[in-house]
Amino acid sequence: MSWEAELEELRRRQQLARELGGAERVKRHKDGGKLTVRERIDALLDPGSFREVGSIAGKASYDEAGNITAFTPAQLVMGRGTLDGKPVVVAGDDFTVRGGSAEGGLRDKLVRAEMMARDLRMPIVRLCDGTGGGGSVRALEVDGYAKCPALYGWGLAIENLSQVPVVGLALGSTAGFGAARVATSHYSVMVKDTSQMFIAGPPVVNRLGPQYEKNELGGSEIHTRNGTVDDEVDSEATAFLRTRRFLSYLPRSVHELPARIDTGDDPQRKVEWLIDAIPRDERQVYKMRQIVEAVVDQGTFFEMGRRWGRPVMTGFARFGGWPVALLASDPYHYGGAWTADAARKIRRFVDLAQTFHLPVVHLVDVPGFMVGLDAEQKGTMRYGAEAIAAIIGSTVPWCAVIVRKCFGIGGGAHANNSRYSTRYAWPSANWGSMPIAGGLEASYRSEIAGAADPAAKLAEIEQRLDRVCSPFRTAEAYNFDEIIDPRDTRRLLCEFVSLCAGTIAAGPPSFGYRP
Repeated sequence: MSWEAELEELRRRQQLARELGGAERVKRHKDGGKLTVRERIDALLDPGSFREVGSIAGKASYDEAGNITAFTPAQLVMGRGTLDGKPVVVAGDDFTVRGGSAEGGLRDKLVRAEMMARDLRMPIVRLCDGTGGGGSVRALEVDGYAKCPALYGWGLAIENLSQVPVVGLALGSTAGFGAARVATSHYSVMVKDTSQMFIAGPPVVNRLGPQYEKNELGGSEIHTRNGTVDDEVDSEATAFLRTRRFLSYLPRSVHELPARIDTGDDPQRKVEWLIDAIPRDERQVYKMRQIVEAVVDQGTFFEMGRRWGRPVMTGFARFGGWPVALLASDPYHYGGAWTADAARKIRRFVDLAQTFHLPVVHLVDVPGFMVGLDAEQKGTMRYGAEAIAAIIGSTVPWCAVIVRKCFGIGGGAHANNSRYSTRYAWPSANWGSMPIAGGLEASYRSEIAGAADPAAKLAEIEQRLDRVCSPFRTAEAYNFDEIIDPRDTRRLLCEFVSLCAGTIAAGPPSFGYRP
């Protein structure tokens, strides 16, 4: 006896599931400029690699003879596939099915997706659109009672942050649980204009008073500038490309090491213009991103979080094919001083490097923590202390290149000096407990006041101290490894990263990743 009838029933149900929320809802979804969940999965993964799990989960209706008359698929499509040949788990919300709310087995599929990622040691990509397992007022009438809130499966989501790479893409209006899934990731992206994130959306918030449109309340303009989301892109296709690039620098899980690739860029390549990169006038800024692009393997710098915490740049790069976590100061924003947001950004990025065994390269131009009333009101010292704790707690190798300023507590955290850290300085480097200009008049007040020409005395003292603060004087005391020719920076960083290759062991990080 054949089982062909049952297989035909399976194929019929799978076809019903592929129709998502129905032609009308799918059209409305696509008219809003968005791909369907299955189109998103196809666009993200390598062609033909998707293997769906739970393909016929959902809610069915039957006639008296037991024949299926209607079928509503679960609001989540999930399974595994490959990205550039590497296995990943993908879990995508289907907004065409009741706005992606929590009915029809969605929560169980969410938990299984996170479990698959953890136990099979695969990265997970969350395609978020809707409440993503959150509540629905409609469910009150369907269930007949109100459920006490509980974060089912959330322990798995938190655990995965210290086990496998996690990407959260906000591809539509995400609220509550869905928004939290985006934020609880190593790398998150929003699509400009078509995606939003809310604790609660306009229908709830507008009952409280002021009226907001979706993008006014939770658009990418807000969340990519407050640190909730890392990056903003102009299309879903770009979000998928950035996901591929992000994952290309990381291992499959903490139980492996990041892979080296052949970038074709000579580690001995000199960058001649770096000798003129730093202006002699300390008040004149320069473009650190150009320096970064010049010293890394060509085309490999992948910046994250560019729109927030802007005194510091964070991203991945390669040196001699080896991946690294790269920090760099941006003097265009507060002269590179660590603000509260910059410190938050650093702490999270150092956690990421520690979790996935990436050595850290830091191009330093830090005048210290940001000062002033606003800095105090924003708790800069608290967030700065968190960043320093992450740096000191890290066990991956560090190499700092001081290109200009290195002052105060923020400057002192340029590397993990509780362990051996490689430290170079350019001839343009200048350091100390505070800049001369910040403490000169206080320290020499009586001498300046008693002079016949106070302004001339001030200039004389400043010139005298400038000579003492020469990096060559510091080198005499062996306070760092070496003053280097800026043109040799790439070669020395490639050597550093190559040496690190044999010193980092795979395995769980020494502390868990904190979102």
